[in-house]
Amino acid sequence: MIRKLIASVAVLSGVFGASANALAADDTDVNVLYAGSLVNLMEKSVGPAFEKETGLHFKGYAAGSNKIANEIKGKLRRGDVFISASPKVNTSLTGDANGNHVSWYVNFAESPLLIGYNPKSRFSAAFKTKKWDEVLREPGLRLGRTDPKLDPKGAFTVELMTKAAEAYHQPDLVEKTLGAPDNPQQVLPEETLVGRLQSGQLDAGFFYSTETSDLKIPSIHPAPELKIKASYTLTILNDATNRAGATRFVNFLLSAEGRKLLAEHGVDVTKPAVQGSVEAIPPSVQAVIDAAQQ
Repeated sequence: MIRKLIASVAVLSGVFGASANALAADDTDVNVLYAGSLVNLMEKSVGPAFEKETGLHFKGYAAGSNKIANEIKGKLRRGDVFISASPKVNTSLTGDANGNHVSWYVNFAESPLLIGYNPKSRFSAAFKTKKWDEVLREPGLRLGRTDPKLDPKGAFTVELMTKAAEAYHQPDLVEKTLGAPDNPQQVLPEETLVGRLQSGQLDAGFFYSTETSDLKIPSIHPAPELKIKASYTLTILNDATNRAGATRFVNFLLSAEGRKLLAEHGVDVTKPAVQGSVEAIPPSVQAVIDAAQQ
């Protein structure tokens, strides 16, 4: 009888111990859902620096901003922090009709859309001597872009080509360059686009300056009148499981050190601009925002 009692106590101790360890692990994990164009920045720079600074564990998930928003709304994915490449994405998560996942967000950085190309591509020389829109229409060129329905970059790509068609008086430029909006020969997940270009699977693609600068990808800047850029936003999701950890991550990214890391990776750092319910912003986050606005 005594042996059975001791065994039962041991089992219960193991169960409670495991639960305590799991809870402790959850308390240190900060789940950050972010735009796929920031993979290198987040995984190799911001994440490690945040962990070193706070002792917390950065857990990142990268994908197209709209795709992430759809997964949040569909309750397919939960996170603590959400970083989007377009303010419009946040509106799809705001209000009771949209699940009330977001009450506020901060615009904190920008990154222009460029045409990046593989320096080993047989078309690389052409990008140095011809107009970029002519090169993109060369027979055999493998062009990559993201889905305009799932990723702001994909929508920006269509917008850029539409503006170019008007500026260059070429009504069929979009169709000849991109084909259909969801052209399966071009449309790829945002988080895989850079890797496919670097591996030689693509000759060229549409990228933000943070990607081309960070990874030393040769790039073409469209004419000033065609300039289109991502506007990165940051928020703590209302159903965050680790709100304290999320607050510390936001504070870090908006701090002088975090902003320095952003600039080092080719992001145009801007003064934080708050949208939405100011009252819902944690006081420590508001203090960091105020300091960055000086």
